[in-house]
Amino acid sequence: MAEAADSQGMTPSPAHRWLRRTAALLVGAPLFAGLLSATATPAAQAEDSTSTQNVQVSLDSVAPKAPVKSDTLTISGRVTNKGRQAVTGAHVGLRVGPKLSGRTAIDEAATRTGYSPSSDAAEIGDGYTVKFDKLDTGISQDFTLSVPVSKLSLGEDGVYQLGVSVSGQTANQRYDQVLGIQRTFLPWQPEATEGKKSQLTFLWPLVSSAHLTAQTGSDAQQTPVFTDDSLAKEIGPGGQLEQMVSLGRQLPVTWVIDPDLLATVDAMTRNYKIKVGDNLVAGTGQDVAKEWLSSLEAAVQGEKVVALPFADPDLASLAHHGRDVPGSLSHLQSATEVAQKTIDTILHVTPSVDYSWPVDGAVDPSIVDVATSAGAHNVIARSDSLRDGAVAYAPTAARPIGGGTNAIVADARLSTAFQGDMSMADTSTLAVQEFLAQTLAITLQDTEKQRSIVVAPQRMPTVSQAQTMAAALHALDPQRWTQPLDLSGAATAKPDPLATTKVPGAGAYPDSLRQQELPVNAFQDMKNTQGTLDKFKVILTAPDRVVTPFGNAINREMSTSWRGDSGGAQNYRSGVQLYLDSLTDQVNLIQKSTATMSGRSATIAVTVQNKLVQGVDHLVLRLQPKSPTRLQLGQDGDAIGEQPVKVDGDRSQSVKFTAIANANGPVPVTARLYTEDGTPYGEPMEFTVQVSEITPTVMLVIAGGVLLLVLAGIRMYTHRKRSMAREESEENGDPGQSNGSPGTDPGQPSDPAPDTGPESGAAPGPGEKVDH
Repeated sequence: MAEAADSQGMTPSPAHRWLRRTAALLVGAPLFAGLLSATATPAAQAEDSTSTQNVQVSLDSVAPKAPVKSDTLTISGRVTNKGRQAVTGAHVGLRVGPKLSGRTAIDEAATRTGYSPSSDAAEIGDGYTVKFDKLDTGISQDFTLSVPVSKLSLGEDGVYQLGVSVSGQTANQRYDQVLGIQRTFLPWQPEATEGKKSQLTFLWPLVSSAHLTAQTGSDAQQTPVFTDDSLAKEIGPGGQLEQMVSLGRQLPVTWVIDPDLLATVDAMTRNYKIKVGDNLVAGTGQDVAKEWLSSLEAAVQGEKVVALPFADPDLASLAHHGRDVPGSLSHLQSATEVAQKTIDTILHVTPSVDYSWPVDGAVDPSIVDVATSAGAHNVIARSDSLRDGAVAYAPTAARPIGGGTNAIVADARLSTAFQGDMSMADTSTLAVQEFLAQTLAITLQDTEKQRSIVVAPQRMPTVSQAQTMAAALHALDPQRWTQPLDLSGAATAKPDPLATTKVPGAGAYPDSLRQQELPVNAFQDMKNTQGTLDKFKVILTAPDRVVTPFGNAINREMSTSWRGDSGGAQNYRSGVQLYLDSLTDQVNLIQKSTATMSGRSATIAVTVQNKLVQGVDHLVLRLQPKSPTRLQLGQDGDAIGEQPVKVDGDRSQSVKFTAIANANGPVPVTARLYTEDGTPYGEPMEFTVQVSEITPTVMLVIAGGVLLLVLAGIRMYTHRKRSMAREESEENGDPGQSNGSPGTDPGQPSDPAPDTGPESGAAPGPGEKVDH
């Protein structure tokens, strides 16, 4: 139809005209591009496109981090040619962008990559550049830029984007272009704010993983046994925990301490052992342990100290899985009770135990319930869990969430600012500058309101992360827009009425965190271990020697530090249970096979062995024949025999039972230990009592004895009859009777007492005991 229209001189349709123009553009595009490249200026090309990052720019330091008007800003770093062509005529320049509008703008600028003329300002002129004649492929060059702050054209207080770019030429593009750029932030408030400063609370955690086993030595000191000697490195020079103490003592922070860490290091100050395979070797960290505790004690004097429950239990795991296993929450109660005493004893300061800290500050109603079940009234949450969508600023951290409980909502951006690898100078520098920028942006949101902001960083910062956090806090020392506040002050601050107080539902809990929780079977393992411990401790004469180390070990099984290490958690639980089982097996019955009774009665002995260092008591040994009509082992004709058991440490005790046989032949007997309340202890032991044949001679002797007894009885009866008859005759006046009966000799009186015969009629003595 289009062809027909054209041949007839008709006007082409709009669709036909569009197709023709598109084809013309496609044909002419290469020619147009060539002409443009020949005539366009480098500056025009730079403004039209975003350059690729052929050269990497790293910023190793920004000093001062928050300058004032009289300062000179010095930026040091490195440029590295990552492209395939050498760069010639290269230079590094500084670009100060406009003031950013708020925290969201800071977030966007931090994630932006590549050079963009629309968002990156022009270079500062007047020769404030560093030049390189040539930058070969794969080669790095250090640089240092120094610019007076007065040359930066900074305006009103706020956060400014700071860009460091490298420009140059390549063989394919022989004109100046931006080949790489790195951005950071410059917080600008040269004078202290005239309004309200933000009150900043920074938590400084001292938390570690489990290092102590449940095993202790058999000596009086109960020498502790460690899984390895890694803790000595952590508290030694340059170690993570050593750095946390040495850095924290110079900072306005709130110390958040796991009492288990203190108890473990305190154990290292004396003799201790290290497990190496199946062997135990002496630990060598006594000196560093003493030095670390001394430094920490000096650092916390007069400072706010918060005690976590012993071993830092995983509150979310308890809430989501532990509550399904009876008794799990009781461990949280005991862990809280021992926390204050541990810190007070070792550091000589009284900590607060009124705070709970779920992992990453993520909460739901069940977590809050568990967190407060042991008496804490303040739950440290995070703003990415309790979201404040109704306010356009960061509200005060404290807020009531019902039931007399407060949520202390830490700022999520600030709390996660130092995660990741901070070992490289450029990542550390960028993190510090962004942290400062965010704190200033918070203050500038509303300078008329006094707001309390809390920072709850990761529980176990690395050395580089700790150093980066310290650098950021030191940059706030001038207190131009923030001022320090401890956690108790943050908890009692007046809540913002517009801030959310609604705890999110269970469905909002992050799946990534839920997948790392301890499973239900972990809490079942703890329940089994506690059950074994409860049965074991009641027989001990010194139960604290066992209850304390195993109670602490069960608390460690719930530790937050097991997140991401499910295999390690399982191995630790199994190790605790196996060691406890080995101790309970130290109190047992020595196996015997047969006890032979050569008579009707015998003494049967069963030996109780105690290989423990301490004595055992409150045990009962019970013997029970399977045929009680054939063999009696108890008193008063009872079939079952019971005897109390008390055995000193590292001793054996024979417990004797009197057995009475009623028939010949073998009789199986079961021996078992029980606690005084009737709970079985240990495994039963079975043996056989072999009753030998009761012979005719023995039966004849028994029958003879019975016959003698009968005859003696008849004679006694006859004698009594005669005496009664004689007395009756005298009373009737019969003189013949008085002189004796006919046929009797009055000069020979009757026997004064019956003849009982020999002792052959008594019960036979005990038979011979035979032990096997």
